[in-house]
Amino acid sequence: MSGTGAAQSLRDQALALDGADELRDFRAHFALPRDAAGAELAYLCGHSLGLAPLAARARVLEELEDWERLGVLGHEHGRRAWVGYAERLAPLLAALAGAQPGEVVAMNSLTVNLHLLLASFYRPTRTRYRIMIESGAFPSDRYLVDSQIRWHGLEPAATLIEVAPRPGEELLRMEDIDAHIGAAGESLALVLWPGVQYRTGQAFDIAQIVSSAHCNDTIVGFDLAHAIGNLPLSLHDSGADFAAWCSYKYLNGGPGAIGGAFVHERHGHDARLPRIAGWWGSNPATRFEMGREFELTPGAAGWQLSNPPVLSAAPLFASLELFAAAGMARLRAKSRSLTAFLQAALRERCGDALELITPAAGEQRGAQLSVRVRGGSERARRAFVALEQRGVVADWREPDTIRLAPVPLYNRYLEAWRTAEELAAAMGAHAPAAP
Repeated sequence: MSGTGAAQSLRDQALALDGADELRDFRAHFALPRDAAGAELAYLCGHSLGLAPLAARARVLEELEDWERLGVLGHEHGRRAWVGYAERLAPLLAALAGAQPGEVVAMNSLTVNLHLLLASFYRPTRTRYRIMIESGAFPSDRYLVDSQIRWHGLEPAATLIEVAPRPGEELLRMEDIDAHIGAAGESLALVLWPGVQYRTGQAFDIAQIVSSAHCNDTIVGFDLAHAIGNLPLSLHDSGADFAAWCSYKYLNGGPGAIGGAFVHERHGHDARLPRIAGWWGSNPATRFEMGREFELTPGAAGWQLSNPPVLSAAPLFASLELFAAAGMARLRAKSRSLTAFLQAALRERCGDALELITPAAGEQRGAQLSVRVRGGSERARRAFVALEQRGVVADWREPDTIRLAPVPLYNRYLEAWRTAEELAAAMGAHAPAAP
């Protein structure tokens, strides 16, 4: 098939798939970025910052209006009273986390939440003190764990276990994760693992990792920044001890949006568990009596410190209501189909010029494809810049990788087709020099 014929065939497929997409109307609920001439950009960067739900503006303005109109009385008499504001997010988040409502709380930001949770769950002893992470962990998680180890007077070099892919491979194997847990044995205090690896897009079997860790009597928690709103989760049933996430990626809560945390119910009612306490984690029935003693709120809400940032939380309501309407099962089905179409289009239009480093199997990834541009870092960077100039918003990771995330709530198959076309053209314009 000629290049023109292949492109037309893929475009026809994209149009047909968009026409049959039962979630296509959700796109109209989001603000779509445009270029200087007003043309829509192909936005495949929801793994970094999700698009703004159109209802988010109204939500924030209503809270501002209540602040202007009521002042402090907005805590009790606003359209959505600010006391209990974050608590109303819990059922919506729990549905996405696969958790009981009492196991989930909206609060703080991702790394703050992980620090608070490790303050409770990382309690090193003389014999059980080590932490295991993956070697390619997001830098914030690496810094978090390093600082927690040092906080307890230990040295990271002797305490931190990092699991790397095998030589010549990009992805981690479950048997290697199991093997590292087994090898660490009774010295392993905690495993902190991602739900989805941010660079490669590899999705991990949370239940299997929990089982392996718990068989070793090891606490296990998860960074779900790239997993929540992307993959179906079952945190309660898996038995995970804790988890935390941000809300500005797939959850579309806006830049710096309020984050979230999960604590399994077997821990959430344990008042003996050490924690860094704050006013808002105390019993809401007696909170305003201003007592001297901390009276624990049962569940994940007991890890709260301060009253929630209402203006940061408001946009998240607008997004989570769309998730509830779409349903995670339908979103996951479209995500797998849309990502597979993008993969096929990239293979057809770009061929061997790209190397896919995300798992090829749909069940082992979410709404992300990470591709390495062959020909060296300089060529890859030029191709990425040219892709942006051609109206495709993607994401760059050193030294030669482009991350593309077709999000089922608002992306179309036609955008996936366009991305493949524009990336092929961008690389053609910057072909490697002849030897």
